[in-house]
Amino acid sequence: MMPQVFAFILHNGGVVDDSAAELASVASRIDAARPATALVTGSGEEVDLVCENLRATYSEVWKISDPALSYPSAEVVRGALSGVLPSGSIVLIAHGHFGVDLAPGLSVRMNSACVSDVVDLEGVEGSHLKLVRQEFGGQVNTHVRCDISKGAVITIRPGAFKPQPGSSVNGTVVDKSASVSLSPPRRRYVGRVEAETGSVDITKHDVLVSVGRGIQGEENIAIAQELADALGGAVSCSRPVVDAKWLDKSRQVGSSGKTVKPKVYMACGISGSYQHLAGIKGNPLLIAINKNPKAPIFRAATVGIVDDVLEFLPELTASIREK
Repeated sequence: MMPQVFAFILHNGGVVDDSAAELASVASRIDAARPATALVTGSGEEVDLVCENLRATYSEVWKISDPALSYPSAEVVRGALSGVLPSGSIVLIAHGHFGVDLAPGLSVRMNSACVSDVVDLEGVEGSHLKLVRQEFGGQVNTHVRCDISKGAVITIRPGAFKPQPGSSVNGTVVDKSASVSLSPPRRRYVGRVEAETGSVDITKHDVLVSVGRGIQGEENIAIAQELADALGGAVSCSRPVVDAKWLDKSRQVGSSGKTVKPKVYMACGISGSYQHLAGIKGNPLLIAINKNPKAPIFRAATVGIVDDVLEFLPELTASIREK
Protein backbone atom coordinates (compact mmCIF):
# COMPACT_ATOMS: atom_id res chain seq x y z
CA MET A 1 0.00 0.00 0.00
CA MET A 2 1.30 3.43 -0.97
CA PRO A 3 2.19 5.64 2.05
CA GLN A 4 0.06 8.73 2.61
CA VAL A 5 1.38 11.77 0.76
CA PHE A 6 1.52 15.20 2.43
CA ALA A 7 2.50 18.60 0.99
CA PHE A 8 3.98 21.25 3.27
CA ILE A 9 2.63 24.61 2.12
CA LEU A 10 4.65 27.83 2.18
CA HIS A 11 2.79 31.10 2.63
CA ASN A 12 3.50 34.74 3.41
CA GLY A 13 1.07 37.37 4.63
CA GLY A 14 -1.88 35.06 4.07
CA VAL A 15 -0.89 34.43 0.43
CA VAL A 16 -0.31 30.81 -0.60
CA ASP A 17 2.96 30.19 -2.44
CA ASP A 18 2.68 29.07 -6.08
CA SER A 19 4.51 25.87 -5.17
CA ALA A 20 1.32 24.60 -3.46
CA ALA A 21 -0.26 23.73 -6.82
CA GLU A 22 3.00 22.22 -8.08
CA LEU A 23 3.27 19.93 -5.03
CA ALA A 24 -0.32 18.78 -5.61
CA SER A 25 0.68 17.84 -9.16
CA VAL A 26 3.67 15.82 -7.92
CA ALA A 27 1.53 14.07 -5.31
CA SER A 28 -0.99 12.97 -7.93
CA ARG A 29 1.83 11.42 -9.96
CA ILE A 30 3.00 9.47 -6.91
CA ASP A 31 -0.48 8.21 -6.00
CA ALA A 32 -3.34 9.08 -8.33
CA ALA A 33 -5.83 7.08 -6.25
CA ARG A 34 -5.38 8.96 -2.97
CA PRO A 35 -5.35 12.77 -2.87
CA ALA A 36 -2.53 14.45 -0.96
CA THR A 37 -3.09 16.25 2.32
CA ALA A 38 -1.84 19.81 2.75
CA LEU A 39 0.10 20.76 5.89
CA VAL A 40 -0.13 24.39 7.02
CA THR A 41 1.64 25.88 10.03
CA GLY A 42 1.25 29.39 11.39
CA SER A 43 -0.91 31.35 13.79
CA GLY A 44 -3.93 33.62 13.99
CA GLU A 45 -6.13 34.75 11.12
CA GLU A 46 -3.33 34.36 8.57
CA VAL A 47 -3.16 30.57 8.88
CA ASP A 48 -6.98 30.36 8.73
CA LEU A 49 -6.99 32.36 5.49
CA VAL A 50 -4.31 30.12 3.96
CA CYS A 51 -6.22 26.96 4.89
CA GLU A 52 -9.42 28.36 3.40
CA ASN A 53 -7.67 29.19 0.12
CA LEU A 54 -6.14 25.69 -0.08
CA ARG A 55 -9.52 23.98 0.08
CA ALA A 56 -9.86 24.56 -3.66
CA THR A 57 -6.70 22.52 -4.37
CA TYR A 58 -6.50 19.90 -1.60
CA SER A 59 -9.30 17.61 -0.43
CA GLU A 60 -7.94 17.79 3.12
CA VAL A 61 -5.92 20.52 4.83
CA TRP A 62 -4.28 19.96 8.22
CA LYS A 63 -3.90 23.16 10.22
CA ILE A 64 -1.32 23.52 12.99
CA SER A 65 -1.73 26.87 14.70
CA ASP A 66 0.45 28.09 17.56
CA PRO A 67 2.00 31.48 18.50
CA ALA A 68 5.44 29.84 18.26
CA LEU A 69 4.74 29.24 14.55
CA SER A 70 4.14 32.92 13.78
CA TYR A 71 7.64 33.21 12.32
CA PRO A 72 9.31 30.94 9.76
CA SER A 73 11.53 28.75 11.96
CA ALA A 74 12.31 25.30 10.52
CA GLU A 75 13.34 24.17 13.99
CA VAL A 76 9.85 24.79 15.36
CA VAL A 77 8.04 23.52 12.26
CA ARG A 78 9.97 20.22 12.43
CA GLY A 79 8.63 19.67 15.93
CA ALA A 80 5.09 20.52 14.84
CA LEU A 81 5.10 18.20 11.82
CA SER A 82 6.71 15.26 13.57
CA GLY A 83 3.93 15.48 16.16
CA VAL A 84 1.12 14.93 13.63
CA LEU A 85 2.56 12.98 10.70
CA PRO A 86 1.68 9.28 10.59
CA SER A 87 4.60 6.85 10.52
CA GLY A 88 5.80 6.12 7.01
CA SER A 89 4.43 9.31 5.41
CA ILE A 90 5.79 10.88 2.24
CA VAL A 91 6.26 14.64 2.71
CA LEU A 92 6.75 16.99 -0.26
CA ILE A 93 8.39 20.38 0.36
CA ALA A 94 9.30 23.17 -2.06
CA HIS A 95 13.08 23.29 -2.55
CA GLY A 96 14.19 26.70 -1.36
CA HIS A 97 15.92 28.27 1.65
CA PHE A 98 13.23 27.12 4.08
CA GLY A 99 12.80 23.69 2.51
CA VAL A 100 16.55 23.00 2.61
CA ASP A 101 16.52 23.91 6.31
CA LEU A 102 13.41 21.89 7.12
CA ALA A 103 13.73 18.64 5.17
CA PRO A 104 16.90 16.88 6.48
CA GLY A 105 16.04 17.25 10.16
CA LEU A 106 12.45 16.21 9.52
CA SER A 107 13.58 13.04 7.77
CA VAL A 108 15.79 12.21 10.77
CA ARG A 109 12.82 12.64 13.13
CA MET A 110 10.69 10.43 10.87
CA ASN A 111 13.48 7.86 10.37
CA SER A 112 12.85 8.06 6.64
CA ALA A 113 14.71 8.74 3.39
CA CYS A 114 15.48 12.26 2.21
CA VAL A 115 15.91 13.34 -1.42
CA SER A 116 16.50 16.99 -2.31
CA ASP A 117 15.97 19.17 -5.38
CA VAL A 118 13.88 16.73 -7.43
CA VAL A 119 13.13 17.87 -10.99
CA ASP A 120 11.26 14.85 -12.35
CA LEU A 121 9.38 11.73 -11.28
CA GLU A 122 9.77 8.61 -13.39
CA GLY A 123 7.26 6.46 -11.53
CA VAL A 124 6.81 3.97 -8.71
CA GLU A 125 8.57 0.60 -8.68
CA GLY A 126 7.41 -1.59 -5.80
CA SER A 127 8.47 0.17 -2.60
CA HIS A 128 10.64 2.68 -4.45
CA LEU A 129 10.08 6.03 -6.12
CA LYS A 130 12.15 6.66 -9.24
CA LEU A 131 13.23 10.31 -9.09
CA VAL A 132 15.49 12.63 -11.07
CA ARG A 133 17.67 15.33 -9.55
CA GLN A 134 20.51 17.37 -11.02
CA GLU A 135 24.20 17.75 -10.23
CA PHE A 136 26.98 20.15 -11.28
CA GLY A 137 24.72 23.13 -11.88
CA GLY A 138 22.22 21.13 -13.91
CA GLN A 139 24.77 19.66 -16.32
CA VAL A 140 24.16 16.07 -15.16
CA ASN A 141 20.91 14.25 -14.34
CA THR A 142 21.00 11.76 -11.46
CA HIS A 143 18.41 8.97 -11.42
CA VAL A 144 17.54 7.99 -7.84
CA ARG A 145 15.60 5.02 -6.46
CA CYS A 146 14.15 6.18 -3.14
CA ASP A 147 12.98 3.53 -0.67
CA ILE A 148 9.61 4.71 0.66
CA SER A 149 8.88 1.68 2.84
CA LYS A 150 9.51 3.91 5.90
CA GLY A 151 8.31 7.10 4.24
CA ALA A 152 10.34 9.92 2.69
CA VAL A 153 10.92 13.66 2.77
CA ILE A 154 11.37 15.04 -0.74
CA THR A 155 12.09 18.61 -1.78
CA ILE A 156 10.73 19.63 -5.20
CA ARG A 157 12.39 22.26 -7.37
CA PRO A 158 9.96 25.16 -7.97
CA GLY A 159 8.86 25.33 -11.60
CA ALA A 160 9.95 21.77 -12.44
CA PHE A 161 6.38 20.41 -12.32
CA LYS A 162 3.42 22.16 -13.90
CA PRO A 163 0.20 22.52 -11.86
CA GLN A 164 -2.58 20.28 -13.10
CA PRO A 165 -5.67 22.06 -14.45
CA GLY A 166 -8.85 21.06 -12.70
CA SER A 167 -11.95 22.21 -10.89
CA SER A 168 -12.14 23.23 -7.24
CA VAL A 169 -12.31 20.25 -4.87
CA ASN A 170 -13.92 22.06 -1.89
CA GLY A 171 -11.74 20.27 0.67
CA THR A 172 -12.07 20.18 4.45
CA VAL A 173 -9.83 21.78 7.08
CA VAL A 174 -8.78 19.58 10.01
CA ASP A 175 -7.34 21.36 13.07
CA LYS A 176 -4.38 19.37 14.39
CA SER A 177 -3.13 22.09 16.73
CA ALA A 178 -3.98 20.17 19.90
CA SER A 179 -1.82 17.23 18.76
CA VAL A 180 1.48 19.13 19.01
CA SER A 181 3.55 20.20 21.99
CA LEU A 182 6.29 22.59 20.94
CA SER A 183 9.57 23.06 22.78
CA PRO A 184 11.05 26.56 23.07
CA PRO A 185 13.24 27.27 19.99
CA ARG A 186 16.99 27.57 20.34
CA ARG A 187 17.20 30.28 17.71
CA ARG A 188 15.29 33.53 17.42
CA TYR A 189 13.67 34.98 14.30
CA VAL A 190 14.86 38.57 13.94
CA GLY A 191 13.04 39.80 10.85
CA ARG A 192 13.03 40.12 7.09
CA VAL A 193 14.98 42.75 5.15
CA GLU A 194 13.51 43.61 1.76
CA ALA A 195 15.93 44.26 -1.09
CA GLU A 196 16.20 47.82 -2.36
CA THR A 197 13.95 48.65 -5.30
CA GLY A 198 16.45 50.66 -7.33
CA SER A 199 15.64 52.84 -10.34
CA VAL A 200 13.51 50.08 -11.94
CA ASP A 201 11.15 47.92 -9.89
CA ILE A 202 11.15 44.60 -11.75
CA THR A 203 8.31 43.30 -9.56
CA LYS A 204 5.90 45.76 -11.20
CA HIS A 205 6.43 44.72 -14.84
CA ASP A 206 4.33 42.22 -16.82
CA VAL A 207 7.19 41.54 -19.25
CA LEU A 208 10.77 40.83 -18.17
CA VAL A 209 13.74 40.24 -20.44
CA SER A 210 16.16 38.53 -18.10
CA VAL A 211 19.82 38.07 -18.95
CA GLY A 212 22.40 35.64 -17.62
CA ARG A 213 25.99 34.70 -18.16
CA GLY A 214 25.24 34.03 -21.84
CA ILE A 215 25.00 37.78 -22.51
CA GLN A 216 28.85 37.64 -22.25
CA GLY A 217 29.55 41.25 -21.36
CA GLU A 218 28.16 44.48 -19.91
CA GLU A 219 28.17 46.11 -23.35
CA ASN A 220 25.61 43.53 -24.53
CA ILE A 221 23.01 44.49 -21.91
CA ALA A 222 21.86 47.13 -24.41
CA ILE A 223 20.67 44.33 -26.73
CA ALA A 224 18.31 43.06 -24.02
CA GLN A 225 17.23 46.60 -23.17
CA GLU A 226 16.21 47.26 -26.78
CA LEU A 227 14.03 44.14 -26.74
CA ALA A 228 12.52 45.09 -23.39
CA ASP A 229 11.71 48.58 -24.73
CA ALA A 230 10.04 47.05 -27.79
CA LEU A 231 7.92 44.81 -25.57
CA GLY A 232 7.11 47.50 -23.00
CA GLY A 233 8.98 45.59 -20.30
CA ALA A 234 12.13 45.80 -18.20
CA VAL A 235 15.50 44.08 -18.03
CA SER A 236 16.21 41.74 -15.11
CA CYS A 237 19.03 39.25 -14.57
CA SER A 238 20.45 36.22 -12.83
CA ARG A 239 23.07 36.33 -10.09
CA PRO A 240 26.23 36.01 -12.26
CA VAL A 241 25.32 39.29 -13.98
CA VAL A 242 25.09 41.06 -10.61
CA ASP A 243 28.32 39.43 -9.39
CA ALA A 244 30.05 40.74 -12.52
CA LYS A 245 28.59 44.21 -11.72
CA TRP A 246 26.92 44.47 -15.12
CA LEU A 247 23.55 45.27 -13.47
CA ASP A 248 22.45 46.41 -10.01
CA LYS A 249 21.36 43.94 -7.33
CA SER A 250 17.84 45.38 -7.60
CA ARG A 251 17.53 43.73 -11.04
CA GLN A 252 18.33 40.20 -9.79
CA VAL A 253 15.64 37.51 -9.89
CA GLY A 254 15.99 34.51 -7.59
CA SER A 255 16.15 33.24 -4.05
CA SER A 256 18.86 35.79 -3.19
CA GLY A 257 17.23 38.53 -5.29
CA LYS A 258 13.67 39.58 -6.12
CA THR A 259 10.58 37.44 -6.48
CA VAL A 260 8.70 38.40 -9.64
CA LYS A 261 5.32 37.47 -11.09
CA PRO A 262 5.26 38.67 -14.71
CA LYS A 263 2.97 37.49 -17.50
CA VAL A 264 5.97 36.92 -19.81
CA TYR A 265 9.48 36.00 -18.67
CA MET A 266 12.26 35.74 -21.24
CA ALA A 267 15.31 33.92 -19.90
CA CYS A 268 18.20 34.90 -22.18
CA GLY A 269 21.45 33.00 -21.69
CA ILE A 270 20.35 31.79 -18.25
CA SER A 271 21.19 28.20 -17.28
CA GLY A 272 18.18 27.85 -14.98
CA SER A 273 19.42 26.93 -11.49
CA TYR A 274 16.75 26.33 -8.87
CA GLN A 275 17.90 29.46 -7.03
CA HIS A 276 16.93 31.52 -10.07
CA LEU A 277 13.67 29.70 -10.79
CA ALA A 278 12.62 30.10 -7.16
CA GLY A 279 12.19 33.82 -7.84
CA ILE A 280 9.71 33.33 -10.70
CA LYS A 281 6.12 32.94 -9.55
CA GLY A 282 2.69 32.82 -11.14
CA ASN A 283 3.51 30.37 -13.96
CA PRO A 284 4.24 33.01 -16.62
CA LEU A 285 4.85 32.35 -20.30
CA LEU A 286 8.51 31.40 -19.83
CA ILE A 287 10.55 31.72 -23.01
CA ALA A 288 14.07 30.33 -22.72
CA ILE A 289 16.82 31.20 -25.21
CA ASN A 290 20.09 29.33 -24.72
CA LYS A 291 22.64 27.86 -27.09
CA ASN A 292 23.08 24.84 -24.80
CA PRO A 293 20.23 22.41 -25.61
CA LYS A 294 20.79 20.63 -22.27
CA ALA A 295 20.44 23.78 -20.13
CA PRO A 296 18.15 23.11 -17.12
CA ILE A 297 16.06 26.19 -17.97
CA PHE A 298 14.39 24.22 -20.78
CA ARG A 299 12.74 21.92 -18.21
CA ALA A 300 10.78 24.85 -16.82
CA ALA A 301 10.25 26.71 -20.10
CA THR A 302 6.94 27.06 -21.92
CA VAL A 303 8.86 27.76 -25.13
CA GLY A 304 12.50 26.78 -25.66
CA ILE A 305 14.76 28.27 -28.33
CA VAL A 306 18.25 26.87 -28.93
CA ASP A 307 20.25 29.81 -30.26
CA ASP A 308 22.90 32.38 -29.38
CA VAL A 309 21.14 35.24 -27.55
CA LEU A 310 23.51 37.79 -29.12
CA GLU A 311 22.24 36.80 -32.56
CA PHE A 312 18.63 35.96 -31.73
CA LEU A 313 17.62 38.98 -29.62
CA PRO A 314 18.41 41.70 -32.22
CA GLU A 315 16.46 39.75 -34.86
CA LEU A 316 13.48 39.36 -32.53
CA THR A 317 13.57 43.09 -31.66
CA ALA A 318 13.63 44.04 -35.34
CA SER A 319 10.66 41.74 -36.08
CA ILE A 320 8.63 43.23 -33.21
CA ARG A 321 9.31 46.79 -34.33
CA GLU A 322 8.22 45.99 -37.89
CA LYS A 323 4.74 45.00 -36.68
